[in-house]
Amino acid sequence: MRAERLRRTKDVELVRAEGEQRAHTLFSMRARRNGLASVRIAVASPRSVGAAVRRNRARRRIREALRVALRERTSAPGTDVFVLVRAPAVDAPYDSLSAAVRMQLDAVLGTP
Repeated sequence: MRAERLRRTKDVELVRAEGEQRAHTLFSMRARRNGLASVRIAVASPRSVGAAVRRNRARRRIREALRVALRERTSAPGTDVFVLVRAPAVDAPYDSLSAAVRMQLDAVLGTP
C-alpha cells in the first residue's frame, strides 16, 4: 500500500485537533479517519529537535520508516496521520525507529 502526503493546512489542523493520539519517545502520532480510500501522512519536526539539518534528517528517517511499514500492508482504512518528531529520533538506530513506527501504525490502523 502506498501513502499520500497530507498537504492542506486545514486537514492537518483537523488531525491535530480531533485525532487519536499515540505517544512514543521518538515521536508523537495523531490519526483520524478521513473517509477516503488512502492513508495520508504529514511529518513535522519542531525547532527543539535541533538545527535545520537535524530536523530534515529526522523527518526523512520517519518518512522512510512509514513508507516501508505501509508498503508491507496490503490494505488499511482511509486515515490521516500526523507525526511530530522528537529529538531522540535523529540519533536512534533505524531498527528501533522502524519498530516503533510499525507498532504505532498497527495501533492506529489495526493489525495488517
